Amino acid sequence: MTLFLPSLHFISPLPRKTFFPPWVFELGFLALLLCQESVYHFFDLVKNWRISTNPSLKTMSTMSFNLCRSLRSKVEREAAQIPDSGTTIFDLPELDLDCILEKLPPAELCKMAAVCRYLKERCVGDHLWKRHIREKWSRVIGEAALGKWELQIFDQKSRRDFEVRSEKPTASSLRRLSWLKRKVDSSRTLPADSLISFYQALENGGFSFPAQVFNRENGNVGFLLSCYDAEISYCYRKNKFYARYPPHGKRVPAIEEVPWERIRAPPVSTSAHDLHISVCLNDLNPGDHIEIQWRRNKEFPYGWWYAVVGHLEGCDRDDHHCFCHESDTVVLEFNHYPLESRWRKKIINRREHREDGSEDDGFYGGIRKLERKEEISMWKQFWPAEAAE
Repeated sequence: MTLFLPSLHFISPLPRKTFFPPWVFELGFLALLLCQESVYHFFDLVKNWRISTNPSLKTMSTMSFNLCRSLRSKVEREAAQIPDSGTTIFDLPELDLDCILEKLPPAELCKMAAVCRYLKERCVGDHLWKRHIREKWSRVIGEAALGKWELQIFDQKSRRDFEVRSEKPTASSLRRLSWLKRKVDSSRTLPADSLISFYQALENGGFSFPAQVFNRENGNVGFLLSCYDAEISYCYRKNKFYARYPPHGKRVPAIEEVPWERIRAPPVSTSAHDLHISVCLNDLNPGDHIEIQWRRNKEFPYGWWYAVVGHLEGCDRDDHHCFCHESDTVVLEFNHYPLESRWRKKIINRREHREDGSEDDGFYGGIRKLERKEEISMWKQFWPAEAAE
């Protein structure tokens, strides 16, 4: 008996049916995000409830914020003025709480911000971090560094806004809900344009900024009593900076470790490749302290070099009979060089001074007069024990 078997080539597979429309999956993903956020809220509520009801946490002196001994002593002194009447940290007036937070160092302020959302909002205020930035970073942070940080924040916001606009949620793809996840995550991060974010970026070395370095290349005699532009970043572990200098002609300098005392914020906005406009030439008198731009050749960047204004030939150096300030000729003295050195003196014309020099002696540029004692003393701390060769 012959059986008839149909050919398998003509049997088409059954189409796969989608049991749920696409929007169901999107709602499921949305529900997961909402559940995640609810869990974070729940833990915050539990933290706040435990802090406010636990008898051992009634006063500021017994807070279990895992602070170091120094922090505990500070908090206890503040808490000694609070009566033991069931008062918790959350019952304090905002002004009193701010007075306590202002006494905390940056590391402990960050620990306090991790306790709960309420304390986080209080601890990240710019009014608290402005003082910490001023005390630690004001010597090395200048207008150029602040401008670079503001530009970086602007770029971050622009990229984020572009991503949000280009990924509006639609009913066609689960990926369109990624904007909501970013929004949820952002509620648990620090504002990018806050001062605490700026402080942390400086502290962890994530932000490099323009500054100037005295006696570059570890005090190489060729750079004695000079100050050069560099891009620096901080190393918390070593408490030093990593300095990267602009290319020196065809030579690319290595990265150098630099201590705090050899760093300063740029006093002027002039680029290292531009001539500084001298506005002090008519005010230069013998004994004045100045900085002058100098570079080896036209391909090199300028550095600032320390000098003093000297007397003209034939002047008896008597203050009552000195007329050097009336002459168009100005003598600049680099007294850390020997008397016979060709680098010891430089003569300029206060009326017609521009970039002046040669390939043999280098090129002298703009001049700025040092008015503040702090600037002069900063230069003098690098004065060599012996005259440079």
